[in-house]
Formats: sequence, structure tokens, C-alpha cells
Amino acid sequence: MRVAMIAGCALLLAACGKDEPSPAEQARMDEQDVAAVEAAQVPPPTPVTPERIGMPDIEKYDMFGAGCSFAPGTSIAPVALLQPKRGFMKIEGKVIPFAPDAGSGDLPLGAKGKYTGGTYSFVLDLASEEGTQSGSETINYPARFELRNEHDQIVFQSDGTAQCGS
Repeated sequence: MRVAMIAGCALLLAACGKDEPSPAEQARMDEQDVAAVEAAQVPPPTPVTPERIGMPDIEKYDMFGAGCSFAPGTSIAPVALLQPKRGFMKIEGKVIPFAPDAGSGDLPLGAKGKYTGGTYSFVLDLASEEGTQSGSETINYPARFELRNEHDQIVFQSDGTAQCGS
């Protein structure tokens, strides 16, 4: 029994005496370990499905005024409203207010290209040279919309129509 324990300890000591990695190899291994820990800290994005903003929401939150709205795909129902001083989306049944990013690009009627609200931010990019008159005070533009979470991960994106007017 003692001989087996001594032999086991000898094997363990021999394993510890193996060649140490070079400083460059150790640095590479450390970088891999750090990258793995950092990747594990940011969870994958959870997709979000924005809800249609209807007239009851517009009336309740006083969303009237000039600006732009975005409707995904071929829908005419907006999922985002952008005004010079505020923006809105409806997510999980709650209307979320957004603040315009003053440093982002300008859209028609004083709206901005980027808005931030709590854990989300969104960007609306429209093809301003391709707008077509859709009403006496509105113009429709082909547009691209992205909603991002607090980790700047895309949780919703869509091509659609931005309608700007008053």
C-alpha cells in the first residue's frame, strides 16, 4: 500500500516537472482565457418584437405632432414614432419613451436618426432621395430600422417605410 502511494506521488511530481510554456505561449493562453470569460459575461441577444402603436396609445401619451414613423415590411402600422424632442416604441405592452441623440443625423421635420430609452436604442435610416408624396402633408421613404439592447446587440431589425409629416 505504501509503495503504491509513493509511486503515485512520484508520478504527480514528475507531471509537475513538465516543460513550462514559453512567455509568449503563456500570454496567448492567458488571452484566450480572458476572451472566454468576457464572452461568457455578455448573454446572447433576446429578440424583441415591437408592437403596433395605435390611436389609443397616441392619445394616451400625447404623441401628436410633426415627425416620422416607421412601419416594418409592407405594414402601414407604425412600431416607432420619432419627433424632434422624443420618440416612442411599444414593447411587451408598454409604451417606452426615447430621447433623441443630438449628435445623430437629421431626418425630416426635426426628427433624429437615433434615439435612446432605458435599455434600448434605435436607429432609423431612410433613403431621403427616394421619398414619394403619400398625402397632403406626408412623404413615404424606404427605410431601415434597428433596435439594440443595453449591450448594443441588435434585437430587432427590419426594412420598411418611414412616413414623415405633420
